[in-house]
Amino acid sequence: MKETPQEYIARVLGYLEGKEPLEVMASAPKKLAKAVKGVGKKKMGKRPSPDKWSVTEILAHLADTEIVQGFRIRMILGASGTPIQGFDQDEWAKYSNYAEHDPELSLEAYRATRERTVRLLKSLPPEAWERYGMHSERGKETVRRVAEMMAGHDLNHLKAIREILEGSSK
Repeated sequence: MKETPQEYIARVLGYLEGKEPLEVMASAPKKLAKAVKGVGKKKMGKRPSPDKWSVTEILAHLADTEIVQGFRIRMILGASGTPIQGFDQDEWAKYSNYAEHDPELSLEAYRATRERTVRLLKSLPPEAWERYGMHSERGKETVRRVAEMMAGHDLNHLKAIREILEGSSK
């Protein structure tokens, strides 16, 4: 059964456990790179089960999501209250053929885009963090909440990648 938007928010924010979102966001690209260092493309492309993404697919998803989230933040900053459209990540994975993406390129795209997003967020005055968008599925989301969700999303996928790679070495 697919989780509700509220369940998704609770699960993703649960990964933060009091951690500072900007610190998590800034360190995530290096942690991901370390997790996959020396892992071959064949191993990264292996799905742990038919209904779960491979490491290659997760990295492609992270690269795409980083573009989306950075765009959302910029839209919110430009016009507080702006509509934010949700998307079906599984449809994106399917039509983008994530399984065929180059994991190194995905990781580099994610790293470069994330660096720019963190730089933007660090430059914001305190009041800008309360600007918001209206997400089509989750309702009002401030810049602060978007950053928290991004950080939790990072931790979720880093955990999944580690579990996949540890499981495939057994």
